Order: sequence, then structure tokens, then C-alpha cells
Amino acid sequence: MSRVHIPADSVTLEGELFLPSSGNGIVLFAHGSGSSRLSPRNLFVAEALQRNDIGTLLFDLLTREEDLDYALRFDIGLLTRRLLAATHWLQNKPEVSEASLGYFGASTGAAAALQAAAKQGKEIAAVVSRGGRPDLAGNAALHQVTAPTLLIVGGADYGVIELNQQAFAVLQCTKTLTLVPGATHLFEETGALEKAAQHAVDWFLKYLK
Repeated sequence: MSRVHIPADSVTLEGELFLPSSGNGIVLFAHGSGSSRLSPRNLFVAEALQRNDIGTLLFDLLTREEDLDYALRFDIGLLTRRLLAATHWLQNKPEVSEASLGYFGASTGAAAALQAAAKQGKEIAAVVSRGGRPDLAGNAALHQVTAPTLLIVGGADYGVIELNQQAFAVLQCTKTLTLVPGATHLFEETGALEKAAQHAVDWFLKYLK
């Protein structure tokens, strides 16, 4: 694991990069509103991926100063640009230039992941949303996503389930919508986050080459 600094717009974003020893690819994480690269739930999923020798890049979508502006946390266009900047930065690193890439998005970060995947096309091999708001990506972007996409939702996350179902209906790619029984939005119930993480691991192992 190494600390990295990613240039984006006129700022520098802090991140943590774990490189795999095999060809299992690298997953970039897009955290939710009010969170950061230190999100305990994203770290839990990242550690599960790392144990399966899948690379991870966790980074802050916003600087500390920007995060104080509540509106920026929900600026999907800005979050998407930051994720794309991190993607391009990673693609330009010689040691990982041939690695396949995936996105893992939580909450609003899922919308940014899907918008970025729509723009990147076949350069993104897989997308996973956990407790996400894929509807915020917009129908135009959802139509354009080509990467196999897994939407993981808590089985008791009422309201968000319906929003995921609506986005799922718009997606034209290989797709699966998985409910984790009894889980609410933050997957805080016993065993819920473990199940979500395993779904993500299985998806990325299948589609990251």
C-alpha cells in the first residue's frame, strides 16, 4: 500500500494505492457524500478485494476545504470529473498501464462511477454499486454504460431499492441487482457488509481480466 497524490482540476487529491501481484486488475473507489478515502465500509470492501489479489485505489473525491461546501458533495458532474482524473492518472502509470480497471461506488459515488464508466466505455471492465444512487447518474449515462454492472442494495433499504430498480431497468449492459436480506442503507447489521463485500469480490474476479 502506498500513499499517492492525484492531480485533478487545480487541486491535489490524497489516495492509497494497492497494486496486485497478478493480473486481477485494479478497482477505483468512489465514496459517498460526507465520506472520504477513509470510509470504514469502503476500507472493509477494499481489504476483501486485496485478499483476493485485486488492486485498489481509494482516494478523496474532494479536498477538505471543498468538502465543507455541502452542495459539492452532491455535484455528480464534479465527482465524475475527479474519478476520471484518477482513472487517467492510474492509466498513465507504466506499471499498471495494462491492468483492467473497475469502479466501486457507494451512495452518490455510485452515480459518479456510472457516469465515468459511460464516458470510459470499454476501458472500464466492471462496476459495482453498494447502497448507491445510480439514478443520479441520469438515464443518458445509464444507457451508455457497457461495463458489467452489479447493484447491491440492502433488502430493508426502502426507497433506495426502488431507485435502484428504476436505474437497473435503464441499464443496457450485463447487469445484476442483488438485495442483501435485512440490511439497511449502511449495511450495519451483523454479516451484512461481509455479504456485500463477497458479492463485490465475486463480480470483480469474474469480470476483471
